Amino acid sequence: MVATRYVTPLREGGSLPAIVEGDDQGLYVVKFRGAGQGPKALVAEWVAGELARAAGLQVPELVRVEVSPALGRNEPDGEIRDLLRASAGENLGLDYLPGSVTFDPAVEPAPGGGEASEVVWFDALVQNVDRTPRNPNLLLWHRRLWLIDHGAALYFHHDWARAAAAAASPFPQVKEHVLLRWADDLPGAGARLVKRLGPEVVGRILAALPDAWLPAEPLLRDPAAHRAAYAAQLARRLAAAPTFVEEAVRARAAIV
Repeated sequence: MVATRYVTPLREGGSLPAIVEGDDQGLYVVKFRGAGQGPKALVAEWVAGELARAAGLQVPELVRVEVSPALGRNEPDGEIRDLLRASAGENLGLDYLPGSVTFDPAVEPAPGGGEASEVVWFDALVQNVDRTPRNPNLLLWHRRLWLIDHGAALYFHHDWARAAAAAASPFPQVKEHVLLRWADDLPGAGARLVKRLGPEVVGRILAALPDAWLPAEPLLRDPAAHRAAYAAQLARRLAAAPTFVEEAVRARAAIV
């Protein structure tokens, strides 16, 4: 999809995401490669988001968005102009959900135990630290929960030298998860979801990553090496499911 119009920035995002119109006349929330968080945030957004969709969770459609260097030439805000120039090429867009509202655990109806368990299990799998009561990154749209903003997941890719050792982490941050108190069937959720995340699914998701989001670094010299490293790490993480499920069950027992 090609971006045709920069509509408005979303200032609440640390990476200056924006609503952008595409050449299909749809509106998308676009995360930019040139933002301070860099392309790894886009990789995490794509991989975690597509894994969640494959697992049967609700995630807005993800698309690759081609941004022209000329897109922001008429923007009065210099920071936005610089961001768009730095993001020329492929970026990441999420389908805009008009009328959606942020999930508030204090006022919204409680989610079902099965759904809550699946979201908690999935976030423990991808080590998503950004689904807390303060910042749930969940939307309510058409009376359903939608998962957004996975840029903080897969944090192992910030230190590949230690990634393999970190794969067996019990993910203690799960105690902060916004849905943990309702997650009353974590082992059952894992049994359901792990069947949907086989190697062929992971491989398909990784194959769709743009090469430009996988620049060379000391341990990973080309995009193929990156994809192989992500596949191996996700396989290790799936194998560690009993460990992070045990931690989540223990954390839940402490609050209910």
